[in-house]
Amino acid sequence: MLDKIRSKEQYEAINQLIEKYIIKATELGGFHALSFKEECELSRISFLARDFEQVMMLPMELKQSLNSIVQHRLDEMKITQGELAELINVSGSKISKILSEKQEPDVHFLKCIHKFLGIDGNLLLRVI
Repeated sequence: MLDKIRSKEQYEAINQLIEKYIIKATELGGFHALSFKEECELSRISFLARDFEQVMMLPMELKQSLNSIVQHRLDEMKITQGELAELINVSGSKISKILSEKQEPDVHFLKCIHKFLGIDGNLLLRVI
């Protein structure tokens, strides 16, 4: 009896077995239609797969950009780029150029979005 998944091949085999149980349960009208032995086995192998995923299949790191960070914060605050431009006394076209990476952000812009949007300065420095 398998007590731990130790390879990608074992993981794939377990997933195929889980899929078979899901198909069988679907055809029978639900998981309650599986036998007690099948329910126990499905539960056991599901936990094995989960444990393998948590240890071996680390999530991909998403690349953050200045644009994604600022846009996310603007959405949270329900502020438009135009309103941000007025707030920090910068033209809307400058903000657009910076966020579309057609222009490098200057110190004034970075200080202002740190101050007015509350974006961590270390995060801003990492993404520029």
